[in-house]
Amino acid sequence: MKILILGSGGREYSIARAILNEEQEHELFFMPGNGATNNLGTNLDIKDYDKLADFAKENSIELTIVGPEAPLVDGVVDIFKAKDLTIFGPSKEAAQLEGSKVYMKNFLAKYNIPTARYIETDSIEDAFKFTETLTAPIVVKADGLCGGKGVIIAQSHDEAKIAISEMLSGKSFGDAGLKVIVEEFLDGYELSMFAVCDGKDYILLPAAQDHKRLLDNDKGPNTGGMGAYAPTPLVDEELYQKVRDRVIRPTLDGMQKEGAPFEGVLFIGVMVVNGEPITLEFNVRFGDPECEILMPLMTSSVSDMFYKAATNRLAEIKVEFSKQYAVGVVMASGNYPYGSSTPAEIIVDEVHHEEIEKYTHISYAGVSREDGVLYADGGRVLVCVGLGDTIKQARDRAYLRCGQVHYVGKKIRTDIAYQAL
Repeated sequence: MKILILGSGGREYSIARAILNEEQEHELFFMPGNGATNNLGTNLDIKDYDKLADFAKENSIELTIVGPEAPLVDGVVDIFKAKDLTIFGPSKEAAQLEGSKVYMKNFLAKYNIPTARYIETDSIEDAFKFTETLTAPIVVKADGLCGGKGVIIAQSHDEAKIAISEMLSGKSFGDAGLKVIVEEFLDGYELSMFAVCDGKDYILLPAAQDHKRLLDNDKGPNTGGMGAYAPTPLVDEELYQKVRDRVIRPTLDGMQKEGAPFEGVLFIGVMVVNGEPITLEFNVRFGDPECEILMPLMTSSVSDMFYKAATNRLAEIKVEFSKQYAVGVVMASGNYPYGSSTPAEIIVDEVHHEEIEKYTHISYAGVSREDGVLYADGGRVLVCVGLGDTIKQARDRAYLRCGQVHYVGKKIRTDIAYQAL
């Protein structure tokens, strides 16, 4: 197939890598891609979605896969479908499940999907009043898209009130914070679950755990994610079934009732409290870096799964996964997540060790290329992925691969997958 992938991160790189590992011959295009994706296909620079859809039509693109949330919330799927193109992702209306946390929380309440007690408001008085009914820590969320950084876990009532004030004034997140959610803090362990959906049917992928904080032992500020592993031993079949029955099924049925059938990836942030799954949030695309570890675990055709989901035919296929574990360690740039860093040349040692060659790889994200040289120029630069028969083996291999990559300001966590180990 000719396949177009929208996005520029490690998530999109890992989807492309998995598709190219299939037995069929595929031709890949990226918009915009990054400095390493042009090793896998052709990078495009067509920012206008209408013109991009025209390019897809003229070049007989058979499938478009949307990686990040922003194009989905902007309605790229609707534009492509209006031109009879096959595209994987939710409509603009369905993408509100991520595009507006207020929409999402109200949807959860309407369809009796378990979630934390909350208030959604643009009134500072109401937000403060509700805050007083909660015990610290208290969760404060901006309504709109904030690149994974719009959630503050305040350790005191005063800290919560400062976060609320800064969001509602537009100081923290601009227009994205002009409505806020204040909700109770749930004490449990967090999981990332992903259901690939076609509006009616779905396939639930192995559960992953992400590491949001910048530093070891979950210290430091929140980031887009510093590493992940899957599948997690913290989930048994009973918990998977509870998520299917209490979250995914009512969501798909509810979205059909709302007139916005959900097609694409439903990313469920789950907090498990005393064995019960509570929905923290929805996203409408794969997590990053979770995508980088789930893709290499798939043994059935990745492109076929995306194509069947995009054409409402998931019931026709069986998706299969290896029995291995995958661990991904994010390498970030020196100033991440506080600000941009000076581009730094990336040097990757030649791999002579058969184990590293066979069981590890790199998914590139925030990189650019100049005169054939790769530079670290984004916040999260790349993900080193290790596979193994145990989580420890996978983790050890991922860190061996990390040792092969060098650039000025390289920043990693050394404890990815600690929850399982």
